[in-house]
Amino acid sequence: MAVYRKLGRKTAHRNLMLRNQVTDLIKHERIQTTETRAKETKRMAEKMITLGKRGDLHARRQALSYMLDEGTVKKLFDEVAPKYQDRQGGYVRIMKTVPRKGDNSPMAIIELV
Repeated sequence: MAVYRKLGRKTAHRNLMLRNQVTDLIKHERIQTTETRAKETKRMAEKMITLGKRGDLHARRQALSYMLDEGTVKKLFDEVAPKYQDRQGGYVRIMKTVPRKGDNSPMAIIELV
């Protein structure tokens, strides 16, 4: 049984939202979102960076099938993954920030370490 958060969305919407967030995280190296979204984004971003560390053609194609921007995949394999070559995991950090003004939702900044 897969354990994940549903985030109040249908499956297709949730998957696309997470793909967007992972792509933006790799592209900008830091994004702000809610805490629960950050935790789910972290799971997938760690997997993408692990693919980048593998560096072979199959890993690149797997990353291309998940992330939404080819340029970001190139950045993942050429710039981001080599930084973490001798690190065993924990590539992403989540820092809690002040709650969102409108609905008091707990916010967080998620960034590459």
